[in-house]
Amino acid sequence: MDDRDDARPAPSLPPLVAAVLTFIATASVLVLEIAAGRLLAPYVGVSLTTYTGIIGAILAGIALGAWIGGRAADMVGPLPLLGPAFILGGISAIAAVPIVGLVGDFGLGEGLVAIILLATTAFVVPAAILSATAPMLVRATLTDVATSGSIVGRLSAVGTVGAITGTFLTGFVLLGLFPTRVLIVSIGVGLVAIGVVLTLWLRRGGRWSAPIAVAAVLLTGGLAVAGPSPCDAESAYYCIAIERDPSDPDVRVLVLDRLTHAAVDLRDPTNLEFGYVRRFADATAPFRAGLGASPDVLHIGGGGFTFPRYIEALYPDARQTVLELDPRIYEIAQSELGYVPSDRIDVRLGDARQSIRALQSDAFDIVIGDAFGGLAVPWHLTTREMLDEIARVLRPGGAYVVNIIDYPPLRFVRAEAATAATVFSQVAAIASRGTIAGEGGGNLVLVASDTPLDTEAVEAAIATWGEGETTAVVAAPNEVQAFIGPSFTLTDDFAPVDQLLGR
Repeated sequence: MDDRDDARPAPSLPPLVAAVLTFIATASVLVLEIAAGRLLAPYVGVSLTTYTGIIGAILAGIALGAWIGGRAADMVGPLPLLGPAFILGGISAIAAVPIVGLVGDFGLGEGLVAIILLATTAFVVPAAILSATAPMLVRATLTDVATSGSIVGRLSAVGTVGAITGTFLTGFVLLGLFPTRVLIVSIGVGLVAIGVVLTLWLRRGGRWSAPIAVAAVLLTGGLAVAGPSPCDAESAYYCIAIERDPSDPDVRVLVLDRLTHAAVDLRDPTNLEFGYVRRFADATAPFRAGLGASPDVLHIGGGGFTFPRYIEALYPDARQTVLELDPRIYEIAQSELGYVPSDRIDVRLGDARQSIRALQSDAFDIVIGDAFGGLAVPWHLTTREMLDEIARVLRPGGAYVVNIIDYPPLRFVRAEAATAATVFSQVAAIASRGTIAGEGGGNLVLVASDTPLDTEAVEAAIATWGEGETTAVVAAPNEVQAFIGPSFTLTDDFAPVDQLLGR
C-alpha cells in the first residue's frame, strides 16, 4: 500500500468565511487609521505631518503583521491562531484610546517626533495583529497548490475592498455619527466577539478563552471610556472644548483640537480678549471709517463668531457673510457661546474655497481670514488662486485682513505675504516687535489691499489697547519687501504650508 493513501488534507476554512474575515480585518485597520487622526488631534494637532505619521505607523504595522503572521501560520498552523489574533487585535485597538491619552498628556508638542511616537505606540500593535490574519487566512484556505494563485488573488481583492469600505465608511459616515472613542471601542468589541466565536468554533481554545477575553475587554474598554476626554463635543473635523474663565463667568473660550480659536464675552461683544482680534479691529478701522453705518464684511471662518459680533455691535445695519466649514461649530457657537443668528449675518456652511465661488463680485468692503486646521491656515485658502477669488469679491479700495500663526524662521507668513503681493498692490504686517524681527512667533495679521494702509490710524488704535510699545506695523514698501525676503508664491500646484510652518 502506498503511504500517500493515508494522507489527509489539512483542515481548511470555507472560502466564504475566509473572505468575510479578511474583509473585516482590513476594514478594521482602516477604521483605526482614519479615527487615529481625530484621536491624536488634541495632542499633536491636525496637519499633513500628523496624517503622514499615522499612515506611516499603520503601514509599519501592516508590514510587521504580514511577516509575523505568515511565519506563525507555517510554524503553528493557521487555525489555532485566528481566534486569538482577532481577540488580541480587538483588545489592542481598544487599548489605543487610553494609550493616546497617557502618552499625549506628557506634553510632547506637535513636532515630527511627537507625532510618530504617539501614532506608533498606539496603533502599530493593533494594525500588526489584525494584518497578521491575512497570511493565516490564505494558509487556512489553501487546499491545492494548483489553485493557490486564485485564492491569494481573491483574498487580496477582498481585503482591498474591505480597506476601501473602512476608509469611506469612517470618513464619510461614522465619525460624523459617533464620538471617536465610542467608535474605536465598538470596533474592538466586535473584533473580540469574532475572535471568541472563531476560537470556540475551531475548537482550539479552552473553556476559559471567552471569560478571559471578556475580562480584557471590560478592563481596556473601561479605561478607554472612563478616562478624561479633552473634548466636550466632536465633529467630523474637530475635538471641541469650551473653557470658562473662573474670574469672569461671561468670558468663554473655544478650543478646537489643541488650538485656542476664540474668546467671547457674552455680556460685551466689543470686548476683544485676543490680541489678533484686536489687530483685526485696528487694521480694518481706517477702511471702515469711510463706509458709513453699513459696511459689507465677509468672514472666512466663523469659529466663536467673535469678530462678526463685534462688527454687528458697532454697525447694526452692516451686512455680513460668514463661511464656516463645520456645522457642529455653528451649533456650539449658538448653544455655548451665546451667538444669536441674525438676518443681517448670512452663515454659509461648507468649505470656504467652494463657497466663495458662489459670491458676487465687488460685494464686500472687507474680507476677514480666520480659518485654521491645527496651527496652519488650510493650504488651499493660502494660494494665489484663492487670493484672486478674494480680490474678485472685494470692492475697489477694500481690504483683506488675515490671521496667521507662524514661528521662526517665519517661512510660511513670508510666503503668504509674497503671494498677497502678487494680487494686491499693498501689503502690510502687524505683530509683536519680536515676531516681526524673527525673534519669536505667534499670531501675525496681514493686510492686503490696493489702497495704502493708514499706519497712523492703525498705530493710534493699537495705542488705545495699551500695546503701542510692543506692536509693530510694517507697511512701507521697502520694509515689507525686507520682511518678505527671498520667499516664493504659494499656488494650487505648490503650497507646502505644513512644511513651511515654524514649530
